[in-house]
Parts: sequence; structure tokens; C-alpha cells
Amino acid sequence: MSFIHVDNVSKNFGQVQALRNVEMQLELGGQYAIQGASGSGKSTLLYLLGGLDRPDKGSILVEGKNLDTFNDAELARFRNLWVGFVFQFHFLLPSMNCLNNALLPAKIGGADLSEVEERVRLLAQKLGVEHCLKKSPFELSGGEQQRVNIIRALSLRPKLLLCDEPTGHLDSENSEKVVKLLKGLASEFGSTLVVVTHDQMVVSHFAQRYVMKDGQASYFPL
Repeated sequence: MSFIHVDNVSKNFGQVQALRNVEMQLELGGQYAIQGASGSGKSTLLYLLGGLDRPDKGSILVEGKNLDTFNDAELARFRNLWVGFVFQFHFLLPSMNCLNNALLPAKIGGADLSEVEERVRLLAQKLGVEHCLKKSPFELSGGEQQRVNIIRALSLRPKLLLCDEPTGHLDSENSEKVVKLLKGLASEFGSTLVVVTHDQMVVSHFAQRYVMKDGQASYFPL
């Protein structure tokens, strides 16, 4: 059984059909790029995979469990404990320093804060942003902010790491660094990595990819 099975999923927004009968298989620990132009449905699919929205038709099975059968509280717990999100915009809260931003999922989920803080500090050291933890997000560069964002996403060792255009606001040098970091850390943690992108440089780092067009997904292993 696949870790995630997307079965005949469709999603509409009013008269716009964002996804049409999407089929997808993701293996635990696999690393995938989802490529497509703006409006192709790739971000919508990512939000469904992460339990941020529900399909209008079809099902998304995670280890055999249908996400659509989860109530709102169960879905929130799934997002907190199973999923790490890295978005194009970092969404770090300006009212707290970067350490507390990174610890936020642990505080929400009731995890052991001392254990998670140790992991956060080790990740910050590995990613070269240990000096940023006491700073506010606005004091950081774009690359530093995205690295703190990645640390927060990985703080609870998620089984599923979902990234929506994670290099969208970075220059080419930092974009390549972020992609290599995501791949390396996902491999170290055993997380399934899914990166949504329109950037061919990002796609070139992945042996497994799905191409989205007009709300449908086609699998093209490299």
C-alpha cells in the first residue's frame, strides 16, 4: 500500500474546476516535484494533501485512512503531527522571535518542548541560522527567513513535508541551497517530500515528478 493514494480527486471553486480526476501515488520517504504553470491546480492539490481543504469528489488516503472521514479536530491534529508546510511566504509571526516561531507547532500539539527545542537548535546550527533564533523575523534576510520556516516545518519530524514554491522569492544561488537542504533533511528525517514549483531548476533535482495541466496530473519519472 502507498503512503498516500490520491484517488480520482476533483475540486471546484465556483465555476472553475481546479482539479479533474487526479490520480497519484506517493511512497513513504519518496521525493516528488509537482510542476505546472500558474492556475494548473498544483497548489490546490498540495492543500488537499495537507488537509487544508477537502476534495469535492474522490478520496485521499494516508496510510489507508481517508482524510475526508476526519472531523475538523482530527484534521487539525493530522496537520500538526503529520505534516510540515513550507510556503512561498514564510508566515513567521512578527510578534515573537524566531525560536518561538519554530516552537509554535510543538506548543499547539502539546509536544515535549525541551526535546523539540533541542532539535530546533541542532537544525538551526546545521542550516547556519543559529544566530537568528533570538531575532525577530523582520531582522532576517529572505534566505534566513526561509531557513527558519524550514526548521519550523521539520520541528516535529513530520511524515509529510509539503512545499509550495519554496524558492519563489529567492535568488538562484539561495534557491539551489534551499532545494538541497529540503531534500537532505527530508531524507534524514524519513519524510515524504512534495515540492510544488514552476522552476525548472528545482524540478531538475527530482527523479520523480508530476506535471499538472488543466487540473490533471501526469507522472514523468526522470
